Amino acid sequence: MPDSISPCLTRRDFLSTGAKLGAVLAATPYLARGAAARADTINVALIGCGSQGRVLIDAALKIPELRFKAVCDIWPYNRTYGERLLKKFSHDPRPFEDYKEMLASVSDIDAVIVATPDFMHADQTNFALRAGKHVYCEKLMSNTVEGARSMVRTARETKKLLQIGHQRRSNPRYLHARDKLVREARLLGRINNASGQWNRSVSDDLGFPAAQALPEAKLQQYGFANMHEFRNWRWFKKYAGGPISDLGAHQIDIFNWMLGENPRSVLAGGGVDYYKTHEWYDNAIAIFEFPTKSGIVRATYQVLTTTSAGGGYYEYFMGDEGALKMSENPAYTKLYREARAPEWDPFVAQGLIGRPGSGEGAPAPVKPWEKPRPKLPTASRTSVVDVRETAALSAWDIPVTLDKAIHQPHIENFCQAIRKGTPLNCPPESAFASAVTVLKVNEAIAAQKMLTFAPEDFVA
Repeated sequence: MPDSISPCLTRRDFLSTGAKLGAVLAATPYLARGAAARADTINVALIGCGSQGRVLIDAALKIPELRFKAVCDIWPYNRTYGERLLKKFSHDPRPFEDYKEMLASVSDIDAVIVATPDFMHADQTNFALRAGKHVYCEKLMSNTVEGARSMVRTARETKKLLQIGHQRRSNPRYLHARDKLVREARLLGRINNASGQWNRSVSDDLGFPAAQALPEAKLQQYGFANMHEFRNWRWFKKYAGGPISDLGAHQIDIFNWMLGENPRSVLAGGGVDYYKTHEWYDNAIAIFEFPTKSGIVRATYQVLTTTSAGGGYYEYFMGDEGALKMSENPAYTKLYREARAPEWDPFVAQGLIGRPGSGEGAPAPVKPWEKPRPKLPTASRTSVVDVRETAALSAWDIPVTLDKAIHQPHIENFCQAIRKGTPLNCPPESAFASAVTVLKVNEAIAAQKMLTFAPEDFVA
């Protein structure tokens, strides 16, 4: 789309063109904002047009100041899709197979989004940083601690911004819960335990159109053995860290972030018990110990890929006065009050929380004097309810919602850091600590014993 109107246009041409353009812009409101020339435009290039790259495109298209200038993918099938999708929304990206050629050829790129397999992250991020570009890189930071460490150091050396895609850190509901409810109001009291999970049902390996297969020589040029591994890279040790890295990285990162500490140990179990053609564990269960100022917090995490049972995906923080269940899915998110806790009505008045029963499926509040009492035995019944049983917790709402694509606030934070100097919500140092935490789980499974962390392990 031209930035200005040619002086050679007649008034009739101008009116005709304006009418057509107005119809298009009315049909796609955020396209209109993005297509207009802006003084604060950030020109970006995307490396990796696969499934996650497309998710990030969808979120980025809703951010007016972002303009895609180039897309890169080694597979023409993905590359063409990304190019056509962006052109549909009035971006004009140049397509490339090689990211080095792209960065050498397109001079006006301000930032690069990296959404490739994990084993490529370090090389691509480091190259882009050294080329003078800011980088938004998907999680996990790298499939190796060494790769992640190199990214932190390159960002420091180049003084360029590096945001890692742990997008929950920019979710307004998560920020409200951590900053206002847990830290400021201390609604949970002393946090003693945490848990998290992400369970997925059985799924077939990804295939590909036979006519679109890459030649083996081309695949090997970029580090892949064959098309099957290229399409299913998450399951192979050369390319990724398995489900604990793919899914668990999001939530284990939130353990570190919410508690404000790194763990001191991890004990884990798992195995290749179902998918016999995969290298990585199809299930993993871990127990972390976090040393906090209030005492030890033990956190359990499980990722299963053979069942969707177990209540969705979430992180759960449990204290002696309340509990917080968080998820990107609002249906799994709730705040619970222990009967022994001080009254929470003042926090309702402040707008920090919603009253019990105001959310879907919330049980009625339970007052301290409403605790269940043990039933007395009768002549026909000898069993007695355990006197240690306590009442169900009252459920309260968190009155902060996300009305955007789940990755959008994180990309917006990246843009604000570039334009205004706003602090990054997931800078490389923080992401490095999470990568160390996550990758240690696979080591603990292989070692079949508890492994410890030293404080210097988390320092890049």
